[in-house]
Amino acid sequence: MTDENKNTKIHVWDIPVRLFHWSLVALFCFSFYSGKTGGFELMDYHMYSGYTVLTLILFRILWGFFGSRYARFSSFLGSPAKIWAYLSSLKNTTHKTTIGHNPAGGLSVVIMLLLLLGQGLTGLFTNDDILLEGPLAHLVTYDQSRSLTGIHETISWLLVGFISLHILAIIFYRVVRKVNLVKPMITGTVELDRVEAVDSQTTERALIVLLRGVVLLMLCAGLVYWMINYL
Repeated sequence: MTDENKNTKIHVWDIPVRLFHWSLVALFCFSFYSGKTGGFELMDYHMYSGYTVLTLILFRILWGFFGSRYARFSSFLGSPAKIWAYLSSLKNTTHKTTIGHNPAGGLSVVIMLLLLLGQGLTGLFTNDDILLEGPLAHLVTYDQSRSLTGIHETISWLLVGFISLHILAIIFYRVVRKVNLVKPMITGTVELDRVEAVDSQTTERALIVLLRGVVLLMLCAGLVYWMINYL
């Protein structure tokens, strides 16, 4: 194989996806810590962090339809048969690096988004009887609020478990498959040992994609602001 083929770079992750990813990592860590640690002032920040997470999740769902090529759900959601075929192929030494999310990774993205969406929405109705009452707790009964608080707590631990699996998968790909999944989420590009046809995303102007992302993010922020202040 020639050197030219060894260093093929494909632009995969746009700036909005990368900013979303790392912002969510930081916010979830803070939300989990503040939620388990408690304290009046810290819980206030916990709520603000939760509002931001909910905004980001709503944005990412919309970006799954209006984002650049590899950010769209249509590019990585597959049938159960495709997911199983992909997982089975991992034992094959000739397995090739997938551009964007692979079928199993695509499923994990959807599960993660749904869990985080549930976490954010239930947080709006929480009530711990001491320090915290969600901005929409008045819309449900006390018993319903307490039930949603329990669901909110349960989802937080489900997320910890799911994120742990995500980290293990990253380690597996790095150690066993010799594929670095973290670097592309920082640089936006993936290096392949084969030549690929130029895809539509490489011809998109980054500024247009970024501006579209900013508009969608502002709309999501406005929706969350309306929910917590006017419902």
